[in-house]
Amino acid sequence: MANFALDVTRLGFSLLQAVSPDLAGRVAFRLFCRTPSAKPKGAKARAAHAAGAARLAGAERFTLQLAGGRQAHAYRLNGGARGKRKRYLVTHGWGSSAAYMAELVSMLSATGAEVVALDFPGHGRSGGRFLHMGLAVETIAAAEARFGAFDAAIGHSFGGAALMVSAAGLLPGVAPVTTERLVLIGAPSEMGWLFTDFGRMVDLRPAAQAALENEVHRVTGRRLEDFDAGEAAGVVGRPVLVIHAEDDKEVSSLHARRYGTAGKGVRLFWANGFGHRRIIGAAPVLAAIAAFLDGDRVIGEVPDESIKKDAEIIPFFELPARRVAL
Repeated sequence: MANFALDVTRLGFSLLQAVSPDLAGRVAFRLFCRTPSAKPKGAKARAAHAAGAARLAGAERFTLQLAGGRQAHAYRLNGGARGKRKRYLVTHGWGSSAAYMAELVSMLSATGAEVVALDFPGHGRSGGRFLHMGLAVETIAAAEARFGAFDAAIGHSFGGAALMVSAAGLLPGVAPVTTERLVLIGAPSEMGWLFTDFGRMVDLRPAAQAALENEVHRVTGRRLEDFDAGEAAGVVGRPVLVIHAEDDKEVSSLHARRYGTAGKGVRLFWANGFGHRRIIGAAPVLAAIAAFLDGDRVIGEVPDESIKKDAEIIPFFELPARRVAL
C-alpha cells in the first residue's frame, strides 16, 4: 500500500473506530480480503504470466459455481481420456493464479496425469477482488465435486494452507478434499500473524482488532485460531511433503519447521536459494514433487529431532508478523 494511501486509510480507521470499533473491524475485514489486480505488474511478472498463459492455452476451462453467486475458474489438462490415470489438483497463492503455476502444471501433465489448476475467486480468470480462506476451501470442494477425487494436491503459499485446512475438514459444512497426498510449497502454518500484522499496519486499536478477527468466525463458522494448518498436518493421516526455502522473505521458514514437528507423516524438503516465488518452478523442487508423488517419501527428509529442536524455541504466537502476498 502506497504511503499516501496508507496514511489516508489509517486516518479513516482512526475516525471510524472512535465511533464504532465493530464497524471498523468489519470494514477492515473487507479491506483485508481485497485481492490485488489480476493484471501483472512489472516486466518480469508480465513475462512470467505470458509464458504461463501460453502453457495453459490448450487446457479445458471450467467455471465452478460457489455459494453467494461467486465463481472460480479451473483449467484441466489430459481430461476425459479413457483408462485409469492419476488426477492432481494445483492451487496458487495470494495475488497469483494458475498461469504462474504453469511450469508445475506442465511437469505433472507430462506424466500423463489429469491435472486441474484453480484460479481462486479474485484471481486470474475468476474475476472479482475478494477472497478469504472459507472461499478458497469451498473452491477446492467444488473442484473435487466437479472432477472427482484427486490422488494428490499441490499448493503454493495461501493455496497450500487452504489445502491443509480443507483436508482436515476445518470448515463447517464444506466437504474436505480426499486427496491421498499433499504437497505444501512455501505455505504458512497458521493465519493469526497476518491479521495481527494487518491490524498494526492500519493502526487498529484492540477493540477494532478483536472485531476484525471476529469476522473470521462470522463468515466461516470457525475462530481464527482454529485455522491451524500446522497442527492439522499431523492429524490428516496422509503423507505430506512440505517444501520451503530458508531465504523465503514472505513466509518465514519457521512455518515449515512447525509443519515438520506435526508428525511422522510430514516430510520437509529445503529448497534454499529459491525464495518465495521462484521456488514453484525450480528444477530441484519439481524433481522432489515428482518423486514424492511416485511414492518416494525419503527425498529431502530432515531428521525429526533436529526440526523439533529448532521449532520448540519459537512460541507459536510469536511467529514473525509480516503482511505477505500469499
